Amino acid sequence: MTGLYARVGGVLLILLAVAGALYGAYRHGVSVTDSQWQAKWSEQVSAQSQAVATTTAEYRTEEQRRQKAANQVANDARQEQTAALTDAAVADAAGGRLRIEAGKLAATAGCVPGDTGASERGKAATRAAMVLSDLLGRADSRAGELAKAYDQSRVAGLACERSYQSLITSE
Repeated sequence: MTGLYARVGGVLLILLAVAGALYGAYRHGVSVTDSQWQAKWSEQVSAQSQAVATTTAEYRTEEQRRQKAANQVANDARQEQTAALTDAAVADAAGGRLRIEAGKLAATAGCVPGDTGASERGKAATRAAMVLSDLLGRADSRAGELAKAYDQSRVAGLACERSYQSLITSE
């Protein structure tokens, strides 16, 4: 019987050795497959992080370009607004001189010779000249206000248009 135990023991040892070899081959295959997937995964993560970095840099560059364009538009608008205000001040001064001259003209309309009929006509002419002078002053003042409002609206509209154009066009 010892021969039988030796044979069974030998067969069991051979089966155990074959099972161990198969398990070792399986574990080696699993580790090789895992390392291949890990390499692919690392490569994919690296490619994605590079793409994110590139895209982020492109977006930052575009944002900086847009901000620079917006700043330039704002600076141009401020310069145009300053020029418009300067022109308005010059126009107001000219309007003031015009109103003064109209007032002087209205005041001299009452200076007539000694004829009493002419004096009555002179008073009526003076009143009419004063009314016209006042009307001219108010009209000129209102025209100045409207011109200022128009200039401000025009500058703002042009700035808005340039800002929009800088956003939709890319260099």
